[in-house]
Order: sequence, then structure tokens, then C-alpha cells
Amino acid sequence: MSATIHRMPGRAAPTLQPMMTLVADDLNSVNAVILARMQSRIPLIPELAGHLIAGGGKRMRPMLTLACAKLLEYGGTRHHKLSAAVEFIHTATLLHDDVVDGSGMRRGRRTANMIWGNNASVLVGDFLFSRSFELMVEDGSLKVLRILSNASAVIAEGEVNQLTAQRRIETDEDQYLDIIGAKTAALFAAACRISAVVAERPEAEELALDAYGRNLGIAFQLVDDAIDYVSDGETMGKDTGDDFRDGKITLPVILAYARGNAADRKFWKEAMSGLHGDNADLGQAQSLLQSTGAIDDTLARARHYGQRAIDAIGMFGNGAAKSALVEAVEFAIARAY
Repeated sequence: MSATIHRMPGRAAPTLQPMMTLVADDLNSVNAVILARMQSRIPLIPELAGHLIAGGGKRMRPMLTLACAKLLEYGGTRHHKLSAAVEFIHTATLLHDDVVDGSGMRRGRRTANMIWGNNASVLVGDFLFSRSFELMVEDGSLKVLRILSNASAVIAEGEVNQLTAQRRIETDEDQYLDIIGAKTAALFAAACRISAVVAERPEAEELALDAYGRNLGIAFQLVDDAIDYVSDGETMGKDTGDDFRDGKITLPVILAYARGNAADRKFWKEAMSGLHGDNADLGQAQSLLQSTGAIDDTLARARHYGQRAIDAIGMFGNGAAKSALVEAVEFAIARAY
């Protein structure tokens, strides 16, 4: 499986800047909602939530909601609260993930659980989930509520599925794709789809935006899982090899294990079970991933899903919004290079 996302020769590296420029005014309104709704009479809640929300995240998911609304020429403001709801769902899952993973770094900063402890992080995550549902209810659309609440449930299922697969080297590619389709792609898909709902567009357009977001989300996670082994902590904002030390069975590991010899397979079995985890072991894992082509093929799959995302919005007219959405896909892939 392979696909190439073609760019014009000499064109600058893709960025999120076109999307950020496109939705700048709307995003200011979304940020105002986020700031207002993360407040609480309990000071720890806005303090902890603000640490992550203001911690350098790109706001990619709410920006996708806003950009898709621009694509559909929606002129209202309902998507502002819903974009904030999307960001709250995302932030809540990050808080919970860092507790489950025991992560110490995110976006180049200490994680909330390292500063305030696991209990506070979980409870503030619950608070943000609750705020997101308040915003959905205020919007008044049962369809929007169904899409976002379903995405929240699917994300949780994906995280549990990943937990059950952790350190299980027999995990196959189908289960892996099921995991990332749930824990990452579901929110991308929902964030895009709700724009078509508020814009009252036909179901075909809803499904097209859902497919765009879903395929972008899968591509995004594939790249994340590849660069965990080949990037550095400064670039990623977290420690290199976190997935290796945590025993997460990602596609690079699945491919390298399938293609390895008996000694390689023994190494992967022991490493994923927790018997290997120091820098020398990580170096050996990186060497095996490169020699088997596992990283290159993971990125090839990311390009494939990225192209599917671009193809999904082919029905929409050309313009600044569509160009920004295409470049967002290209940016997601380019993070690996």
C-alpha cells in the first residue's frame, strides 16, 4: 500500500498557517469560550486545565471544525461553542492518557499529573468532559450531540483497547488500526462532520467531511507512531521512545516483528514485555525498524490515508478553505521529515 501526496516543485514545506489565517477571527471567539468555560470556583481546576490548554497546542481539532464551516460558507456562530467542546474533549483525553501512560512530558512541558498528581488530573479531565457536554446541550441539536457523544465513547473504547493490547506482541495490524481509528481519528471525524450539521448541508457532505477527518486522523497517528522512534524530544515535545518503554504495539513494531528473524522476534517479545527499556535497547529497536523498512512503510501508509482525506473533499469547490484543509493533511505527513 502506498500513495504520494504531490506538491509543486519548489513549494515551501506545508504548515498550518493557511488554516490559522483562515479561521483566526473565529478561533479568537472559540478561545474566549474555552477561557470562560474552564473557570470554576475551585481554583485548582482552571490552574490545571490552563496548564495544558495554554501549553502550546495547535488547536488543530477545533480549527478543523472552523475550516470546514468556512468550506461550507456557513455564516453563523454555533460552531464556536462546538469547537470549544471539541477542544475540551481532546484536552480531557490528554489528561487521562498522561495518567494511564505515566507520561512526564507533553508539548515540551511537565505533564499535569507530574505537577498536581494523578487524582487531580483525572478529576479535572472529568470536569472538562462535563463542560463539553454542557456546550453541546446549549447548541440544541440532537444530531450534534449524538455525533460528539458517540465520538467520546469511541475514544474511550479505543484507549481501553490500546490498554488491553499493551505489551502483547501478537497484536496485529487490524487491531492496531481499530485502536487508532477510535482513539485519534474519531474526534477528527466528528470535529469536521458537525460543521455540515450546523450549516444544514446534505448528508453526502456530512459523510465527506467525516471521511476527510477520519483519514486525516489515522494519517496523523501513523506519523506520530513513526516519529516516536526517529525524532527527538525537542521536536516532539515528549521523550523519544516513550512508546517503546511503555510497550505500546504500534505499526512500526508490528511490521518489524513480522519481518524479523528469530533473534529479532525474541528481542521484540522481550522488549515489549518490559525486559528491555534502556537507551541501548531503544537503539537496537531503532536499528531494526530501519533495517526492516518498518518506519518507511508506516509513513507510506500515512501518505495513503492522507491522500484518502484529500480525495474525500474533492466534491467541494476550490478556494482558500479547501486549500487550507489540503495543506493540513500535507502538514500532518510532513512532520516526519
